Amino acid sequence: MDVIWLAVVGGALLAGFVQGLSGFGFGLTAMSIWAWMLDPALAATLAVSGALTGQILAAVFVRRSWDLQALWPFLLGGLCGVPVGVWVVPYLDMHLFKLVLGTFLVLWCPTMLLISRFPRITSGGRLADAVVGWAGGVMGGLGGFTGTLPTLWCTLRGLSKDHQRGIIQNFNLAMLSVAMLMYVTQGIVTTDMLPYMAAVSAVVVIPVLMGTRVYVGISDLRFRQIVLGMLTLSGAVMLLSIS
Repeated sequence: MDVIWLAVVGGALLAGFVQGLSGFGFGLTAMSIWAWMLDPALAATLAVSGALTGQILAAVFVRRSWDLQALWPFLLGGLCGVPVGVWVVPYLDMHLFKLVLGTFLVLWCPTMLLISRFPRITSGGRLADAVVGWAGGVMGGLGGFTGTLPTLWCTLRGLSKDHQRGIIQNFNLAMLSVAMLMYVTQGIVTTDMLPYMAAVSAVVVIPVLMGTRVYVGISDLRFRQIVLGMLTLSGAVMLLSIS
């Protein structure tokens, strides 16, 4: 097995566990490995396809009730955002994007971890949820990063881990499906990527299931700590990937 295959498999194993545990973060985790060794188009495609596989598995094994009233603004905004993200990719300064978002996550999320009782955001209603969903959709179109901002927003809303998981899991599943469809229809997915995509889909099964088992046994407080820790790590990875 050459170094490329080792990177693909290693990134998928680590990212699968993270996604099974937290409900998001596959793309950012995998990219921390893939961005150094894989072609950007291949890395983005594997991130979307691997995250989609993980979300399908998580939806089966970590079933959460569908709160359609809470979910639909995120979905509506996200569906409007994914095409924007795909369209913007050729024109986007990815270094500036990673610098801004990475710096925000690295500074804000640890601050929230250190605050035992932070003020919850109760204003904005469904319109604010839709705007955050739109931002998540844009980031999904950029490379499968659908869950970062909606997860942070749900944490700021003070939602319980199961309520948050129900929104993020279903949101990610929908947005990643749309992003994957657009990648295929626009020719981003090529035939030489298919063996790597098949390998990632096979490799993520066990780590995703392991992550979901850990998720079931943790408290709301521990889940909040894990989510904020993962968001902090995601921001750090973004900053480190800037060359």
